[in-house]
Amino acid sequence: MSAGAGGGEPAADWGPPRSKTVTWYDPATTLNGAAGLSGLAFMQAVIEGRLPPPPIAYLLNMGAQHVERGRVVFDCTPDDSVYNPLGVIHGGLVCTMADTVAGCAVHTTLEAGVAYASIDITVNYLRPVTLASGTLVATGRVVKPGRRVALAAAEIHDAAGRLVATASSNCLILGG
Repeated sequence: MSAGAGGGEPAADWGPPRSKTVTWYDPATTLNGAAGLSGLAFMQAVIEGRLPPPPIAYLLNMGAQHVERGRVVFDCTPDDSVYNPLGVIHGGLVCTMADTVAGCAVHTTLEAGVAYASIDITVNYLRPVTLASGTLVATGRVVKPGRRVALAAAEIHDAAGRLVATASSNCLILGG
């Protein structure tokens, strides 16, 4: 990546550059470990440390905290690498959390060999998120299961318990 957004050299008053090192496990390990497991059993294996989380979880410092059939809870502690130019956490991080918990909630309702894919997501941003917001907690729940399409909802709260975003998502059921 170039030094500046426009590709030029950094200005002297930018201060020292920051960096972030991300370490993850081969995603094939997770995929192969999921074979033969229901969606709920798979999610439980990740939470219990029997399977590694997907790489994006390490990249965004996000992880599953609770799973049950039709409901999941994830948390994420953002750092300033996900700030946008307006001085707040980029909405894409919040959307990624919403997409993750909505999809994973649907996943917990699926039998072994059945998968899902997000069809759409609608996110409503209710308040800005900054580092001062602390750890974000996202809850996803299945609103309407289906054989072909499932509807899920997400809520994201900041560390003080304030609702910062809501979302709804439709997921296509594959192989059922």
